[in-house]
Amino acid sequence: MVEDKDPVESAIDKLKPVLSKLSFGAVAGYTSGYATKKIGKAAAFVAGVGFIIFQSLAVAGYIDIDWLKIKDDAVKSIDTDGDGELTTKDIKNYWRKFKSIMTSKLPDAGGFSLGFLYGVRHG
Repeated sequence: MVEDKDPVESAIDKLKPVLSKLSFGAVAGYTSGYATKKIGKAAAFVAGVGFIIFQSLAVAGYIDIDWLKIKDDAVKSIDTDGDGELTTKDIKNYWRKFKSIMTSKLPDAGGFSLGFLYGVRHG
């Protein structure tokens, strides 16, 4: 009598070449990316609700908002290269800082970036 394999065991056997190459860094990257996307969605929700509230109050005449000043101050605070604009160069600088922190003393850190991208995509 031939014993049927469990479906999970069959899947593991099929994925064996991929699973054997997964590094700790890739798994840490995936979970970090997944969490980052979830946190980003929550932050975007809060920021969006805040904007709706403040803009509604401004239109109703309860408060005055200088959006240009807010924009300029926000850009100034996150502009890493001092050019007065938020560019891909700034985003790359933030990524390098984040990656440096996340991979410091992390064994098998080489797969972190790819794992992070997959985590963000699937989060």
